[in-house]
Amino acid sequence: MKILADVLLDALSDTLKMLPFLFGVYLLIEYLEHKASDRLPNALRKLGPLGPLGGAALGCLPQCGFSVAAANLYSGRLISLGTLLAVFVATSDEAVPILLANPSTAPKILPLIAVKILTAVAAGLIADLVLKIFSRGRTAKEPFRDLCEDCGCEEHGVFRSALSHTVRITVFVFAISVALGLGIALLGEDSLNRLLMTDSPFQPLLTALIGLVPNCAASVVLTNLYAAGSLSFGSAIAGLSTGAGLGLAVLFRANRNLKENIALTAMLYLTGAVAGMIINAVG
Repeated sequence: MKILADVLLDALSDTLKMLPFLFGVYLLIEYLEHKASDRLPNALRKLGPLGPLGGAALGCLPQCGFSVAAANLYSGRLISLGTLLAVFVATSDEAVPILLANPSTAPKILPLIAVKILTAVAAGLIADLVLKIFSRGRTAKEPFRDLCEDCGCEEHGVFRSALSHTVRITVFVFAISVALGLGIALLGEDSLNRLLMTDSPFQPLLTALIGLVPNCAASVVLTNLYAAGSLSFGSAIAGLSTGAGLGLAVLFRANRNLKENIALTAMLYLTGAVAGMIINAVG
């Protein structure tokens, strides 16, 4: 009971400290998303062969809504495979708000985003080049409706949407913090490090697999582990590069070509895992 009480108090303290910062970040995100959500996809479609560059830049915005929109645009063949891959790799989901909410981890944001953008651009351009060489282009079809509209954010306004997102992620972060705290306390730091293959060059293989979970849970867990020092920078890059939020789930729902979806998922995993292993090797 003492261990549980200590874990709960620590988790509550850490969560409350980041609450005002989270709200501020989500307020800005919601403002940008409400004001520019229609223009961003249209701008991306007009980039043509330079789509991966725009996809990587726009994908790094800390919200999974754009990865959902990109999945729909790709299902309608309005953007290329490489552009979608770049968006997925660059998507930061909850990592940026969580790191930004803690002053001690805020300096880690710029290196993480920079490496993810470079990885996304490289992966996207290579994917489009290979596809152009070995296959013919597909005929564009009518785009699918943006599934992000189902969340109802457009009906509520910036403040209420930001507050809603903040409450949900705060509760989730608290739950994850408690779970991680209990796990560390019960397993012990040495056992946890062995489970996560700490100091192993193959750790990115595991984190890249965790990142494929189509939910913000994956990025929250990986970001907290990285902030706590249990994951190396390369392993964090691997996991957060494969973490495309709900984008993958929407792709499997909207795009009827199952083999294509599986191939893209494999490409996403290999991109994250290889990038993470290379970073750990040279770091």
